[in-house]
Amino acid sequence: MAQYEKLEILTREQTGPQVAKMLRKEGKIPANYYYTGQDNINLAIDRKVFRQAVHSGQHIFEIELEGDKQYVMIKDVQYHPVTDEIIHIDLMRVRRDEKITISVPIILEGTAVGVKEGGILTHNLPSLEISCLPADVPENIVIDVTDFEMNHVMTVKEIKVDDNIEIVTADDMDILAIVPPKEESLEPEIPTDEELEEGALAEEEAEAPTEEAPAEETPAEEESKEEAGE
Repeated sequence: MAQYEKLEILTREQTGPQVAKMLRKEGKIPANYYYTGQDNINLAIDRKVFRQAVHSGQHIFEIELEGDKQYVMIKDVQYHPVTDEIIHIDLMRVRRDEKITISVPIILEGTAVGVKEGGILTHNLPSLEISCLPADVPENIVIDVTDFEMNHVMTVKEIKVDDNIEIVTADDMDILAIVPPKEESLEPEIPTDEELEEGALAEEEAEAPTEEAPAEETPAEEESKEEAGE
């Protein structure tokens, strides 16, 4: 039988923003426990205990609630928009004989041939959604990229998992790609001091006013002046 990380919880009767604020000051995180067909139960979890449970790498946790042993998964975590501090957790009950849908991280291992040739590996899908029994949930999905060459693209349909695990994520989604590096743009040439001075002089000459030369008189204008006695 699979062993699950135990998560210590505290039940609480009071709710509301002020209660939640007080709990956070005491180093606890407000939480809710829920299961289909049952009323939600208000909980509190010590922040250090929660971090330890998450860092264990497990996805299903054991709790003791109202004297009974229960199994839960973390359904949602809310973070403070500025400090990124965890401010609320939703725990959902799971049964060991019922399949659950859960996301597990995708881990890339090795150095791809395409990367050694100068390519760039982009990891487009950090996690994979699967369906299986709680006892069959893997810690992660490992992909060895060592043999992947330049321009290689891997999609979800190429992932191999155990027969007791069903992949829920769409088959055509890209997990990773190895692409050639972008061509570096040429750096603009920096003009020398002499070129700057020449450019400045050229601008001054272009902006300086010029004296207009007197227009040449036409023969008709000269005759007109002679007749006028000028």
